[in-house]
Amino acid sequence: MATFGRVMVLIWADQLALYMLWLLMAYLTDVWKLGLTHAATIVNVFWGLYAVFPLLHAFLADTILGNYWMIFISNISFSAGLGFLTMSTPPVLARSMGNCSEYSPECIGQGQKILFYTAMPLIVFGMAGHLSCTTIFYDEQLSRGGNQGNNDGGSKVFTKFFYDVANIIVPCIAVLGLPYVTPWSLRFGIPAICALVATFLFSTTLRRLNKYNLKPKGSPVMIFIRVFVAAASKLLYTIPTDANELFEVRNSQLALLPHSGSLRCLDKAAIVIPTKSLEEQEKNAWGLCRVTEVEETKAIVCMIPVWMTFIFCGVVTALVFTYFIEQLNHMNPKVGRLKVPIVVLLWLHQQITKTCANFCTRLYHSIGVRKPGSEKIAPTIGIAVSMILAILCCITAAKVENRRLGIVRRHGLVDKHDERLPMTVFWLLPQFVLLGAYDGVLISSGYYFFTDDQAPFAMQRYLPLYNRFVSGVGILASILAVFVVGRISENGGKTANWFQHSINASRVDKYYWTLAWLMGVNLVIFVVVAVLYRYKESKLKREEPRTRSRVTNALHCGHSTSTSNWTCNITCNCCCWNFEYNS
Repeated sequence: MATFGRVMVLIWADQLALYMLWLLMAYLTDVWKLGLTHAATIVNVFWGLYAVFPLLHAFLADTILGNYWMIFISNISFSAGLGFLTMSTPPVLARSMGNCSEYSPECIGQGQKILFYTAMPLIVFGMAGHLSCTTIFYDEQLSRGGNQGNNDGGSKVFTKFFYDVANIIVPCIAVLGLPYVTPWSLRFGIPAICALVATFLFSTTLRRLNKYNLKPKGSPVMIFIRVFVAAASKLLYTIPTDANELFEVRNSQLALLPHSGSLRCLDKAAIVIPTKSLEEQEKNAWGLCRVTEVEETKAIVCMIPVWMTFIFCGVVTALVFTYFIEQLNHMNPKVGRLKVPIVVLLWLHQQITKTCANFCTRLYHSIGVRKPGSEKIAPTIGIAVSMILAILCCITAAKVENRRLGIVRRHGLVDKHDERLPMTVFWLLPQFVLLGAYDGVLISSGYYFFTDDQAPFAMQRYLPLYNRFVSGVGILASILAVFVVGRISENGGKTANWFQHSINASRVDKYYWTLAWLMGVNLVIFVVVAVLYRYKESKLKREEPRTRSRVTNALHCGHSTSTSNWTCNITCNCCCWNFEYNS
């Protein structure tokens, strides 16, 4: 239970930091006075790498470091990054660097810039490590001798307390408290202190841990790599016509997959070379693979065309961290005399995302129970629906932005970047709601599309990370999308670029329209790919059913485990974690 408490403290620190990092776009445009696309590029690189890195972290944890040391290193990186980010604000090191202490670009020297650009990758590395390894680490400690006493009444009350804090108190502080702290040095400094405390508390768990589970267990990604290496090494060999001649280990303790006729070039990885002894070839894991390993690799390769259609989904997701934030930052945040923080709409977006994801998860489970076989089609329809929601979001955003620009022109605010418009921020509420619904449906549908019968059991942990990786590539690709669209909009120098220094002088509404019709094209491509996709039937054979432990982390990270003595679903409803505790 002590381990659980320290893991939850990490989650609290991540929550506080993420709520503040959502405002990174506003910080760069208000304090650094960066141009619209320059600031958006920095923010998109940050959030794109945050989505890409968890896959790398999981691989490193499984092959080299182990989950505990991966989290430990991530904690140090996270704390150092937030510390550097705090020190990069003008007032903190103004005297030592000889700069002024005002929040203006004149007070940001070379030293502050170095600290800032050093902080960004450190924070990304730290948060990605938490996202990919924390729930698996907690499961490891519970699975081998770490679950004694978890079923008593005291531990239930203890867990319920941490659960309530993570779901209620911390978001309230982050959403309703920190935004009213105006100095940016304090906004970044408070999460930095919390991260440092969380790192210290987590480091004290080492002497309590199950030392066996600190060791890396090996990554199933290596199977994927070994199959390609083995197939390439036998490029000149002929594939036997009889699949029974391919190498396979007939063992009741191993999962067996039947041979398929697709991607026959990969079958070369299972060819037994007649001139060498079988015992000698079996010792070389990079030269000979089982048929089951080849089939698992085929299953992943067949998913790549579907994953490719998710890249553009990441381009649309990137809007919430950049241009939506910049729109909010230039509109009237007051409701009467009450000033509504920008983070409130972002928090609402996350709540809608989680609600839609949970609804789709229950819906797909219900469909699978009532109509076996339909569970393969339902997620496909869900992905298509999410893309339609993305189109509606872009259209809505374009119309609202067009209205906002009309008010900008009428009040002569095109060149007055620091003044707010007489237009309430709640005009942006529909696009935040639609984008949240789109993210939630896509997360759940994308996960269910690839899991269970469609993916190898050994790869279940990595599938959500693959989805997240592709989304991160899309967020990074949005940088290129903005550049290309801006250049095309110039029409050879005859017209102005849609992206100017400020959002008031830009035509972001036209960019939204462009994304809407491009997402329509992406939807058509997805439908074609989904129709051509060969849904795999469940032919996995197991002698003895084993306990499954599944991690779901797209924009959320979820975990559930069930053993004979203990059952736990921890749900921490925040932007990057999704745990649910049931005693």
